[in-house]
Amino acid sequence: MLFGKRQDEDETVVAMLASALRRDISFGVLRPDQKLKIEALRQRYGGSNHSMRETLRVLSAEGLVEATSQRGFRVTSATEEDLRDILLMRLEIEKLGLARSMERSNVAWEGRVIATFHTLRHADAHVQDHPDDLTALEWDEACRALSAVLMEACGSPRLIGLAEKFFNQSRRFRLALLREGHIDFAARQARHNALRDAILGKDTDTALACLEEEIAADLGRNNG
Repeated sequence: MLFGKRQDEDETVVAMLASALRRDISFGVLRPDQKLKIEALRQRYGGSNHSMRETLRVLSAEGLVEATSQRGFRVTSATEEDLRDILLMRLEIEKLGLARSMERSNVAWEGRVIATFHTLRHADAHVQDHPDDLTALEWDEACRALSAVLMEACGSPRLIGLAEKFFNQSRRFRLALLREGHIDFAARQARHNALRDAILGKDTDTALACLEEEIAADLGRNNG
């Protein structure tokens, strides 16, 4: 127990730091291509040199931070090409995950799907009525929960991990759409209703088509 305590503490600190930096990258506080200097980050977020370096390595593995040739770090770029590539990966991975989840579905999973859509509908309404950073963060978490539950029953931890990685990479694009008022919430609700009904109706082809439309809209790649 004694030998494991310090490691557990370090992992907790790194997890907290990673959550804070991940949030600020998503909200654009830390800008695309911005250099990330250890000492400046420590002054802003806390932690030791070691914990901050480990945090940046975690975010680098997630694709949110890149190591530079000078052994430093910077925020990953956010170009149109990056967006297209993230869209491609999300479509391939999440459609495969949903198809497998529907093959393996049971009443318990369907209940979690219904509950998650219900929570997201309330988050949509709340972020429209009270637009601020806190409600945007809650809304984004509800979006993440939907993506996660649709993958949940697929039976592949690695596939779930990949879906989470690319969803996190897409967060700043989605939050930018929210800040700029480019989300049609009525069209979004119609897509969610159609996706939910197709899942519950065990209509895999329609569900996958609805999911593709939703992911594209989530990244601003269609008119919804």
